[in-house]
Amino acid sequence: MKKVNLKSMNKQTKSMLITYAMVIAVFIIVEIMVSTGMMSSLMQGLLVPMCTYSIVAIGLNLCVGYLGELSIGHAGFMCVGAFSSAFCTKLLQDSIQNEVVLFLIAIAVGTVAAAFFGFLIGIPVLRLRGDYLAIVTLAFGEIIKNVINVLYIAKDENGFHFAISDGNKIELSEDGIWLINGAKGIAKIPHLSSFTAGVIMILVILFIVYNFVNSRTGRAVMAIRDNRIAAESVGINITKFKLMAFTISAAIAGAGGVLYAHNLSTVTATPTNFGYNMSIMILVFVVLGGMGSFRGSIIAAVILTLLPEVLRGLKDYRMLIYSIVLIVMMLFNWAPKCIEMRQRIAAKFKKPAKKEAA
Repeated sequence: MKKVNLKSMNKQTKSMLITYAMVIAVFIIVEIMVSTGMMSSLMQGLLVPMCTYSIVAIGLNLCVGYLGELSIGHAGFMCVGAFSSAFCTKLLQDSIQNEVVLFLIAIAVGTVAAAFFGFLIGIPVLRLRGDYLAIVTLAFGEIIKNVINVLYIAKDENGFHFAISDGNKIELSEDGIWLINGAKGIAKIPHLSSFTAGVIMILVILFIVYNFVNSRTGRAVMAIRDNRIAAESVGINITKFKLMAFTISAAIAGAGGVLYAHNLSTVTATPTNFGYNMSIMILVFVVLGGMGSFRGSIIAAVILTLLPEVLRGLKDYRMLIYSIVLIVMMLFNWAPKCIEMRQRIAAKFKKPAKKEAA
């Protein structure tokens, strides 16, 4: 049997394996803490949101870090994935009793719906240069949220009923159910999300994005990011590859929305859940974790999701400490002196390996 030599692996493969190992190690530690009662119920309640934010941050990092396009409306794609999957689950929960199958169908529906809207937005916008994508995605996030808040869909033995703005126009029988009830959203969603499901989704998505960025398509996307004119001069179809990367990014955000919706009994399209602030928070995860680093996005999402709850006992000082941590993380990742320091430390660990090879 051939022995695996870590030293001979390329940088991308090492990074991928380290990220996989980190996620699996955290999963094992958390499961041990939960089973032994070492983790509080409050912290257990944050496990699925941490997975959700990590997934959406990975998707946004593909757009911002690798494609080089700024999107500040990924909460909109998350909203599409959440509502389309919850709508599907409400329809099928009586006919499909197996929760795993039902959740897989929900993931497929939410991912495809978000990818579809990402494709529609990308067709006209990604042909342009500049920050038009940021403006359009911001507008999309607000539009989709407001459309859902005025949409009423119900079902009874007479079929489906639709209304805009006024749900009282729908005459529903006693056995009928509300699928989307305007600003009240979708209620009585089956609880299908779990920390285990979230970790599996993260691992699958990491496999997809790592293979994508290391493929010929991924290298073409990065070539466009680094030098659009040079990439165009060698025959790379700019619009095609940008659209492909952006659609995958939107689909991943939709998958995060599926996990988010099925962790709640009721999902509503409020500014808190899917508004502008949510998009900015996810962007902060990407920037602090390092643009182009999927592992960094996961770490930043976990730390910044846990931190407000860990510091809750400090009351007035909680947000002050949170802001200081944000600044420190930003300096550590992007300040030139900090980058030099990290490179020197990394070089010290690499020197013994070089001597052994000699």
